Amino acid sequence: MAQEAPEVQIVNKRRIYCDGSDDVLGHPRVWLQIPKDVNFVECPYCDKRFEFEA
Repeated sequence: MAQEAPEVQIVNKRRIYCDGSDDVLGHPRVWLQIPKDVNFVECPYCDKRFEFEA
């Protein structure tokens, strides 16, 4: 069975939050910090990837 690729969102801030982006199947809001050395972070709940672009 093939797995769906996690969602990727391009952001312009290094401090962001993820809440699962689904009212019914979401998860608790977590605040994430995008490190300067890698320019991305993944949500520990849903694996959504946030990529920083200035």
